Amino acid sequence: MELEELKSIWKNSEPLFQPKGETEIANMLKGKSISIVEKLKKNVWFELIFTIVVSIGLLVYALLLTSGAAKWLSISFILMCLAYTIVYVKKLIFLNRFNPANENIRANLVSLIEKVSSYLKFYKRSYTILYPVYFCLGLLFAGIERGADAFFENLMKPRTMLLLTALAGLFFFLSTKAANWYLKKLYGNHLEKLKSLLSDIHG
Repeated sequence: MELEELKSIWKNSEPLFQPKGETEIANMLKGKSISIVEKLKKNVWFELIFTIVVSIGLLVYALLLTSGAAKWLSISFILMCLAYTIVYVKKLIFLNRFNPANENIRANLVSLIEKVSSYLKFYKRSYTILYPVYFCLGLLFAGIERGADAFFENLMKPRTMLLLTALAGLFFFLSTKAANWYLKKLYGNHLEKLKSLLSDIHG
């Protein structure tokens, strides 16, 4: 009797694990990839809007200033913001073209991963170059405002050189750390998820 009951339970019970078909798995991967792309779009829009707001704020600030170091530094920041605005627009155009539903999802993911990786490399290189450049520009504009003779006289003092070197090193270290954290938060984590999806497809 007990054996018959066990057989009945075995026949009527469904297995806990139900294997999924290739089509279902593909649709799941497409859904995840689309979700990640939407999050990337939101982050790019955040950067674009933030850059535009900062540009407008700097423009108003620069117009209120008389000619001087602060005004010229503000104008140089506005020019940098305009350049980054073009980058953000191009990135949005690319993300809007991403459509895994009609094409090979693997090829789309590879293309997306390569593009996001190239953007991250561009950001890191630009920050590595721009931070020292703007630090030097600030010194240059301040020197022009004070007068070349007084500026170079103070610059040649060992104490001033040591202080500026320490400030430059601290500024570069903190700004680079902040930029790396910022990029990882907005793009790095999503890039790792895309790589994980591509790994699932290979698997």
